[in-house]
Amino acid sequence: MSVSTSPVRVTVTGAAGNIAYSLLWRIAAGDVFGHDTPVSLRLLEIPVAATAAEGVAMELLDSAFPLVKEITVTDQATEAFDGANAAFLVGAKPRGKGMERADLLAENGKIFGPQGAAINDHAADDIRVLVVGNPANTNALIAANAAKDVPAERFHGMMRLDHNRALSQLAGKLGCDTTDIENMVVWGNHSASQFPDLSYVTVGGESIEGKYEQSWYTDEFIPRVAKRGAEIIEVRGKSSAASAASAAIDHMHDWVQGSRGWATGAVPSDGSYGIDEGLVCGVPTVWKDGGYEIVLGLELNDFQKQRLEATVKELRDERAAVAHLLG
Repeated sequence: MSVSTSPVRVTVTGAAGNIAYSLLWRIAAGDVFGHDTPVSLRLLEIPVAATAAEGVAMELLDSAFPLVKEITVTDQATEAFDGANAAFLVGAKPRGKGMERADLLAENGKIFGPQGAAINDHAADDIRVLVVGNPANTNALIAANAAKDVPAERFHGMMRLDHNRALSQLAGKLGCDTTDIENMVVWGNHSASQFPDLSYVTVGGESIEGKYEQSWYTDEFIPRVAKRGAEIIEVRGKSSAASAASAAIDHMHDWVQGSRGWATGAVPSDGSYGIDEGLVCGVPTVWKDGGYEIVLGLELNDFQKQRLEATVKELRDERAAVAHLLG
């Protein structure tokens, strides 16, 4: 294998956690930046977990990935983001018992605000930031707002997991492969309010209209996609980790390499579809040339508008809850 000489500097926060444990091996294997592109890994953790992150680094070294040229473990954001070309912001404060969503957002603001500032001051000019830690959409908004000199479109929230869940559920229903499905989108927030939309979906180039029951769509498909994380916790006793890592890989891969077609991206709104400009919201996107374009001009019926408005309202409420952090 011929390997280029300049490593991509990749920062992963929450590096001792379960999502990072799956994520880092995929990055090291070349699944994001290409199998001929070396990487320099920066593992950021809070001080109490830094020793565990050292153990993760040891395992990565023991895996002898030819693409991994350097691994740095640190509890300092300034060091972790120094020269970073890509960042996966995985580490976040989980929701505790009795904690309201506004409280959770405020606590995570203490994490993502400083990280955004460190990215602003120390990352490379071509930085791409994917926020995985929940509430991902508004955490991305907080981080972007703290990085005043970095274009907002370089901060995304992760809704690719919702997109992948929707593909899987629909493929099971229709008896097709997920790769046969095109024009899927999950609108809105990474929460129970999200709206997985089948209105534009085709399989093998043909519309799927009439190939599923409306009751299945509204009563089973939509809530199951939205609440799949809770279902996994109920069955497995642990939250989604490997599937979240895989979705993060998919998102960043497409951002760098381009997508096959539509993919859901939680990106800053341009004001289309009645979504407030600047809200980090799941929309249909196409990825190419190292960037993305929002799919414009789609006609929305009353059902779509109602569902979209509900999830956008939640994003507005979250923004209002952290307004003091946005300046």
